[in-house]
Amino acid sequence: MSGGNLSIPLALARLPKMLELGVDIGATGLDKYGTKGPRLGLLAGRKDLVSRIRVKGFEFGMEARQMLYPAVVRTLEQYDPRRVRALIAMTKQIGDELRPLLGNRLHETPTTMQIAADDILEIAMERGGVKEAPIVPYEASAALSMLLLKDYGMLMVHFVGVPPGTADLLVKFVPPETLERFGGAGKYAQAVDSSLTRLGELLREPESVRELLLGGH
Repeated sequence: MSGGNLSIPLALARLPKMLELGVDIGATGLDKYGTKGPRLGLLAGRKDLVSRIRVKGFEFGMEARQMLYPAVVRTLEQYDPRRVRALIAMTKQIGDELRPLLGNRLHETPTTMQIAADDILEIAMERGGVKEAPIVPYEASAALSMLLLKDYGMLMVHFVGVPPGTADLLVKFVPPETLERFGGAGKYAQAVDSSLTRLGELLREPESVRELLLGGH
């Protein structure tokens, strides 16, 4: 079985599509990696296996409702691996701008850029002249995300309604048109850099971090 992440290396390396690899069953999500939703899973493969799994899905009440079928067809029709490569290219541009500012604290994968939560806190403490950490790394990452949202209108994964699986700041799949409206990769990097400096200032008065995240009440 394959997961949704398979679409990334396939698009990058121009390899055969999942079902062309001879798998029995393949599964992917429709809300990322060049697709537009709806947020549900798509299962394909051997007809006999798909039928059995589909029945079990209905038994558990996990089936996709029929009203969503047209949206599934539309998102599959518009999928283009060139779009995936364009999204990754924008992420790389941002990384190229961030690296001179953050050095080896910027971590890179084939498709993403990440700043570890521990590094976020460490950088902020250095810039704020703070010797002892007044918050934990997860709070530092959340505070940085809040500053980006508050000061620059940048909506990071920490504020999209689903708790992230990591405390690290993750940059991936930035649409070219969105980055252009924002002002380009350089401005994006400057926003992150300035927000790290601002976070360092807030660490001098830890209560200000609480107010930033939770309000004044």
